Amino acid sequence: MVREQLTRRKSLEGKATLCARFHIDRGDWRDARAAATLALQSVARRIIRLTDEAAELARQLDRLVAHAAPRTLKQLGLGTQNTAALLVAAGENIDRFQSEAALARLCAAAPTSASSGRTTRHRLNHGGKRQANRALYMTVIVRLRYCPRTRAYMERRRAEGRTKQDVIRCLKRYIARDVFRTLRADLSAMLPRISTP
Repeated sequence: MVREQLTRRKSLEGKATLCARFHIDRGDWRDARAAATLALQSVARRIIRLTDEAAELARQLDRLVAHAAPRTLKQLGLGTQNTAALLVAAGENIDRFQSEAALARLCAAAPTSASSGRTTRHRLNHGGKRQANRALYMTVIVRLRYCPRTRAYMERRRAEGRTKQDVIRCLKRYIARDVFRTLRADLSAMLPRISTP
């Protein structure tokens, strides 16, 4: 009976809501069904509390990122999570980067030479901050889906003989260049706000 009710619910939140509303017969604690129902109800209430807490933290993160990096957040594919990862990677002092290439290297989006003999090619640099690299990758995926210019670039480079992975690497480097400019503008604009009491 309980299992059938739970299988009809698809999401974890739906299952937790159902389990939290179970009526428990506290008469016989030796009954396995009552003990299982009590355990399900306890776990469900914890899931609901944690889900609410996660939603509140997500709202706070939205506000913080919108305050710290409004220009960067407006770029296609750079939502709150991706922008936050790039903010953490860049740190408060973005002036420590001498160029956008330094930020790209920190985000593991700078190409590394992998040439051999007459073959000239580059590969992805596996150093740097992986969360920032993932943010750039997810931004590329979003732009490939929603930006006609990015799709056209992908098709053109594929027609030239590049692999999809090579083109994504190039796009991540391009996005790192854009992010460097917008983050620098965002953080420079925020400095007077930070120093003012």
